[in-house]
Amino acid sequence: MATQAETKAGPVIIIKRKRVVKADGHHGGAWKVAYADFVTAMMAFFLLMWLLNATTEEQRKGISDYFNPTIPISRISGGGSDGLNGSSIFTEDTLAKMGTGAARHDNRSAPDGDDTATTEGQAAIEAIAEEFQALKQEMETNSLALSEHLLVKITPEGLLLEIADSEKSPLFSVGDSQPSPILLALLSIVSDKFSAFSNAIKLTGHTDSRAFRATGGYDNWGLSFDRANVARELLVDGGLAPARIVEVSGRADTDPLISENPLAAQNRRISIVILLK
Repeated sequence: MATQAETKAGPVIIIKRKRVVKADGHHGGAWKVAYADFVTAMMAFFLLMWLLNATTEEQRKGISDYFNPTIPISRISGGGSDGLNGSSIFTEDTLAKMGTGAARHDNRSAPDGDDTATTEGQAAIEAIAEEFQALKQEMETNSLALSEHLLVKITPEGLLLEIADSEKSPLFSVGDSQPSPILLALLSIVSDKFSAFSNAIKLTGHTDSRAFRATGGYDNWGLSFDRANVARELLVDGGLAPARIVEVSGRADTDPLISENPLAAQNRRISIVILLK
């Protein structure tokens, strides 16, 4: 029988503590980030392999030159196979083709039926360019000091003739539109070639960046236009039909031939563009 002291103390309570161990599940979401990086790297790898197979060597060189900041790009460059004067890698003649290494023939049809006319116009411009290149070589062969002033270049607009100045033999008087004997002789020779074709012509005058301002607000803008207009008059006097000249303008020093040296003599020039038909 329980004593009186045991009755007052009451029952003995025993507390049992349990340890609960929780698992880490799937170890969080770090594996998802790693997997996404892996998939992205694989996609980039397969894209690179496709580009290597779908482009030519010239196209790959053009892409490399485009992303290389040390390659100078000219003012009319398309950034293609030629870093200075290349065409775009997606032009009609160099379109990349899936899975053939850019070797498959292009069977695309002209969208508006103008492909034949465009090809004929380009062929005509190339023939004219050969004529002026031959003229330049003839000047060099005959020891004429005129060949250094003539630059011949084919552009998307047509054939570009740059008649550039030089320090030893200027084309115009300083700060004036009075032509020098060298310019008179050069335009006389060039104008004789214009009778062999009927393309329209555009003339643009350029100056260097040397500050010039005369009385009445006359500056390099007015000077560049006056020089282009003088060239127009000399070509017309040489037998060029006035109706073939569709534009005469002045650009001052905004379009230098040698951009790294705005004061270079070659920036003082007359640009003659023989336009595509």
